[in-house]
Amino acid sequence: MRAWLYGAAAAVLCVAVSAPAARAQLLIVGNDEKITIDADGKQVRHPPGKDTVTILDIHDRAKPKIVATLPMINSLIGPPVNLAITHDQRLALVANSLEWQQDGDNWKDVPDNKVFVIDLTVKPPAQVATVEVGKQPSGMAINAAGTLALVANAADDTVSVLTLDGMNVKAAGSVSVAGTGDKPTPTKPAAVAITPDGKHALVTLPNVNQIAPLDIDGTKVTRAQVDGKDYVMITGLRPLNVQITSDGKLGLTGDMNGGQDGQMDTLSVIDMTQNPPRVIDQVGAGDGPEGLAVDPAGGYAASLILNGTGGLPKSSFAWHEHGYVQLMKITDKGVRRVGTADVGGLPEGLAFSPDGRYLYVGNFKEGTVDILHLVGDSLRKVGSLTLPGHPASMRGSTP
Repeated sequence: MRAWLYGAAAAVLCVAVSAPAARAQLLIVGNDEKITIDADGKQVRHPPGKDTVTILDIHDRAKPKIVATLPMINSLIGPPVNLAITHDQRLALVANSLEWQQDGDNWKDVPDNKVFVIDLTVKPPAQVATVEVGKQPSGMAINAAGTLALVANAADDTVSVLTLDGMNVKAAGSVSVAGTGDKPTPTKPAAVAITPDGKHALVTLPNVNQIAPLDIDGTKVTRAQVDGKDYVMITGLRPLNVQITSDGKLGLTGDMNGGQDGQMDTLSVIDMTQNPPRVIDQVGAGDGPEGLAVDPAGGYAASLILNGTGGLPKSSFAWHEHGYVQLMKITDKGVRRVGTADVGGLPEGLAFSPDGRYLYVGNFKEGTVDILHLVGDSLRKVGSLTLPGHPASMRGSTP
């Protein structure tokens, strides 16, 4: 297994690539109109054809503007990281995890295999290509150089590799993250994060409560090994989401445990400077930490807590009207909770502004984006934007 420590030159490069001033100011939001939640907390499925993807301009941090809305199928089901933007903000990718098929009078979901390519340089932004990957593409990540993307395929236990060259996006193979044995338990990879230097990645395997590190050498992606065996880390139960801090020192996973059941769930903290990396802590995170984002400028992370706002009847003890953001402060390798801020119902995606001073939260039930200002160690709501759909995912340029 190659070393995970960065040399001085690599550290300088990471700072230069991820400097807030070097980035444009766009967010991408996936809106799913095929599912609504009724008063009993049950999913109601509707015919497809009305899903969209919205591009937001956040130059004015407290007053984001809608740049474009594109018709594009995507899904509420899965982690809210099925889309990504390159650091130069010229290209976006959107994975559709599930196709909708009619089943009598109802609709059922079946795994899809498509990633849509969006050109952000034209006005308005436009879809320019479709790339086929593995089954049920869910979370994805693009490296800082904008040359490689990884896509976690939940239905076939693989991670697809995509090469990016301008607007030219091509499938370049895949790596298996299946379990061991003659009849391995499906791992159902859900999300992936790439280190700032582009040499490693972390993939969540929620069905087996593990994280699988990957090694990246150009376009070659392989499982990280220790003593000749594929290396995995044990996290909290059902790690659905994962992010890596902008300095590359820590990885964070959102562990869904029992989901929205009224019980405290966790965030697992991974020390990326050790060889091999390993889980060094777990932090209480509230009930349903599905959304997860790290501050591009460093120092903070935010976990978006469902808090019983979706999938439960109002009569349930675990039901609440509002979800909330759990703000966490990062000091060296320590992660601690410092504050919360209420948001809307069934909050899914969230993203920091490039300077780390604002946080944007998509509220699925209300069809809005809440705008929160980071002041000291607290978040203050300073505005809200109505979207043309119900946000199921959201991303900016991750560190």
